[in-house]
Parts: sequence; structure tokens; C-alpha cells
Amino acid sequence: MPVIHPNWERPPVNMVDGYSLEMTAKDVESLREAAPSIAPETPVAVTFLPGEDFAARIAATKLVRSLGFEPMPHFSARRITSASEFDAYLAAAVAEANVRRCFVIAGDPSEPEGPYADSSALIASGAFERAGIQAIGIGGHPEGHPNMTPDQCWSVLLDKCSEIEQRGMAPLIVTQFVFDAEAVLAWLTELRARGIDAPVRIGVPGPAGIKTLMRFAARCGVGASASVLAKYGISITKLLGSAGPDRLVETFERSLGEEHGRVRLHFYPFGGLEKTVAWINDYARAH
Repeated sequence: MPVIHPNWERPPVNMVDGYSLEMTAKDVESLREAAPSIAPETPVAVTFLPGEDFAARIAATKLVRSLGFEPMPHFSARRITSASEFDAYLAAAVAEANVRRCFVIAGDPSEPEGPYADSSALIASGAFERAGIQAIGIGGHPEGHPNMTPDQCWSVLLDKCSEIEQRGMAPLIVTQFVFDAEAVLAWLTELRARGIDAPVRIGVPGPAGIKTLMRFAARCGVGASASVLAKYGISITKLLGSAGPDRLVETFERSLGEEHGRVRLHFYPFGGLEKTVAWINDYARAH
């Protein structure tokens, strides 16, 4: 089985050790600014948003590599209009940025814009292993999925992990960003009980304005009840100001154990890359 990253084979020094980051094609200047403060070889995912063209995504992916980080471009199945478009994007990512890992999602459109109905269809195409990709990231949903029952979520996750391994690649589970540490811990326990031993990156929102966090939560279907938000440190009666993931990450630091398997954090920098990287470095110094 390919090794995704040597960090996975050792316990973390603290909860932010071995973190990864998310960026969009529009964040290239922010990445340049933040780069001196980001740990070498940090994985950086490049999202696949509507309204961005392939050239911009490839440019961002190349920048990630040139700055000494590990690019992981996203592939949004329902937004890919043809097999030739998929192959061309993947080939460019490998040739121009030496991409070795990719992340697959179904994407937001209810109807596919091309031949791929979901992320499983991209995996089953065989394109990734033909291109020499070593690891495939797939989504995990600790707080449930708006269009699937819990049993369907588990079944799909197990099938994807098996398919990726059978194709000679390593599966990596990356969750949606979360506010509820307890829900994540229970999900991890069940994940391991079901025999899925793939490494997991828990999605954590970087420090951001509370209104921004709520907007992204609503758009992404993230559970954000008043009681969960209170645990995170947000009061729904006070939506001014900003909030950081301090309580969430400290709960993981205290509660994660060997029974939860290999776990690291993946940061969604809704308040900007520089702010998120500064928060990570402050946390690391304090722990």
C-alpha cells in the first residue's frame, strides 16, 4: 500500500502537528504571503469551485508545489463535462505540479454536467492509477449527509475505500468542517469498529467572523444547532465578532486515543489563509 505521508506512521506531537490546508484558485496571493509560516511539505488542497477555470486551478496547484508544499487538487464529478476534460485536467496536474494525491467529491449540481454522476464514477474510471496517483481523498460526514441515510453513508465510504485500495492507491478520508467534537469522536469510533482503518483528516474551520462561519455552515449542510454552537464558543444571540476553533481542537487533543486510529486536522480558512496559519502556529507554540 502506498504511504500517503511519513507523518501518518508516527503519533502527532500535538493536535495541529501534520495539519493540511484548503485553498481556492483565488487564494494564490494569500498563499504566497502565508508560505513562510507554513510547515514544509504541508498538504494543500485546491478546491474545484464553479466559476473558476482549469487554468486558474492548475496555476494554484503549481504554486503549491513550487512553494514546497504537497498539492491535492479536487475533482468535482458532476461539474466535469467530459472524459477528455477529466483526463486533460488530471494530466496537467501531474505533468505541471507533480501531483500524487487527488480529492474526489460529487459536487453541488443535482444533475451531472457530463458522464460522472458521483465521486465513485471518477474512481472507477481508472484514470487516477493510470496517471500514477498514489492517494485518493474522499469525503467523510460525521454529522450525516443531507441526501443519504447513515447506513448508506457507511456503505458508500466502505466501498470507496475498498475500490481505491484494489486499484493500488491509498484512501484518505477528509471530513466536512465540524463544530461538534463529540459527534466526530463517536463517528471515528464507529468508523474503526466497521473495519475502516484509513487515515482521517478532521475538517476544522479556521478563525473567522461568526456570520461567515454560519453562512458556510448553512451552505455545506453542517450541523449548527444552538447547543452545538455554544460548545464551539458561538452564541446565536451574538453574531457579531469572530470565533476560533480553540475549544474544538483542545477537545480533540484531550479525547483522541489509539482507538480512533490515525487522525490529523484539515483547516478550512474561511477568514483567510494567513489568519488560519497564524492560529495554527500559536496553538503549536502553546502545546
